Amino acid sequence: MTQTARGNPDTSAEADIRPVERATFESYDPRTEELVGSHPTHDAAHVDEAVRTARGAQRWWDELGFAGRKQRLDAWRKLLVRRIDEAAGVICSETGKPVDDARLELILVIDHLHWASKHAESVLRRRKVSPGFLMANQAATVEYLPQGVVGVIGPWNYPAFTPMGSIAYALAAGNAVVFKPSELTPGVGRWLADTFAEIVPEHPVFTVVTGYGETGAALCRSGVDKLAFTGSTETGKRVMETCSETLTPVLVECGGKDALVVDADADLDAAADAAVWGAMSNAGQTCIGVERVYVVETVAERFLELVAERADKLRPGGEPRADLGPITMASQVEVIRRHVDEALNLGARAVVGGSDSVRPPFVEPVVLTDVPPEAEAVREETFGPTIVVDRVTSADEGIERANASRYGLGATVFSRARGAELARRLRSGMVAVNSVISFAAVPALPFGGVGESGFGRIHGADGLREFTRSQAVTRMKYRMPINPMTFGRSSRTVRHLMRLVRMLRGR
Repeated sequence: MTQTARGNPDTSAEADIRPVERATFESYDPRTEELVGSHPTHDAAHVDEAVRTARGAQRWWDELGFAGRKQRLDAWRKLLVRRIDEAAGVICSETGKPVDDARLELILVIDHLHWASKHAESVLRRRKVSPGFLMANQAATVEYLPQGVVGVIGPWNYPAFTPMGSIAYALAAGNAVVFKPSELTPGVGRWLADTFAEIVPEHPVFTVVTGYGETGAALCRSGVDKLAFTGSTETGKRVMETCSETLTPVLVECGGKDALVVDADADLDAAADAAVWGAMSNAGQTCIGVERVYVVETVAERFLELVAERADKLRPGGEPRADLGPITMASQVEVIRRHVDEALNLGARAVVGGSDSVRPPFVEPVVLTDVPPEAEAVREETFGPTIVVDRVTSADEGIERANASRYGLGATVFSRARGAELARRLRSGMVAVNSVISFAAVPALPFGGVGESGFGRIHGADGLREFTRSQAVTRMKYRMPINPMTFGRSSRTVRHLMRLVRMLRGR
């Protein structure tokens, strides 16, 4: 499981099968190709040592208890707030995204970190449960204990927000973390770990290993207690295969082909604004970005006009005030070009842009309509500032076509009367009604997909529990007059229980 410097849209675990011979590698500004930094290529021995030392650190971190960890995590959050512009600069230099987009990403990081540290105790602490009538003499409890050491393999498109969805919640739950950032954004990972170490200097509770795919594979094989991965479906399968060698449990958040359904009664201005933002913010390099729109035909023409009006105003560039940054991973430009060209060759119509919109390292907005369902632009993740808008006879047909995908990450519905009803019918892990991508910004909500978009959840109470192991405990308070769980029971014991069952559970 190795990685090129400019591979697929996924993450640092993406592979091209070749050995890594260099002791260091470089990260570059995708806007200018200027050198940003040099980082070590960590081998398996280094990764194993990082996990070994993290295991000792985790025991100390766990012993701090919820209150002690909260104090440290809150101090880290305050440090991130004070140095948000510094962090934004690192993100911009390695991804090329506009500085305000980087700031928005960090605001989300800070809010999620606050939620995780605040709610960890109430979600995970020991609680009593009812023992039921058969075990009425038992005190029953359940609590959620930390897994131990959690490995995280993160992506480049949101190099702080996405991995912190695992890191912050794993730390709040009492785990140590070893983080392998994308080879395109190692500086962001290093910055996060260094700032944490300023607050927690005693032990390596949160450490970073850097490198290509072999480093990610080594983390999978290192004996971590859980591995959280964000990337493509194909790479996710390879991560799972590697982790299966040691039965290491995995959380896999893969790609999506998210759909937006526009009903006939929708607020078209709001829906068009959401479609363009959802499709083209971060230059379309968003796993939960809008890539398909199904709009009821009675309002389709007006909706397309509004989308085209907004998209046509957007300008990519490397300057701070640009609407869109570059395509961070250079090879993805050809994927975007192929999807657009194939759709046009199959009879699609470009409402905004077209083949000439692809100007590496930038891609101008592209709005396509009348795209055949067999086109890659409909079936596969494009990961660029493009959007496919197709007409449907009803919102119900829109739901059917939205669900006709192997992916199931996020989705969006615009409807005044049927929003909640339509949302429930979508086969996706998350849905926004009359807004877009809003679920990612609500820390209390779980984040994750179904189908080939992966499994497991980050964020919210589910995200905290994801990085724990539940432990059930019973304690006998007194002896029962009837005890069926002994070879010394009388012949009447089960008959008495049968009468009780019929009386209490048979009605």
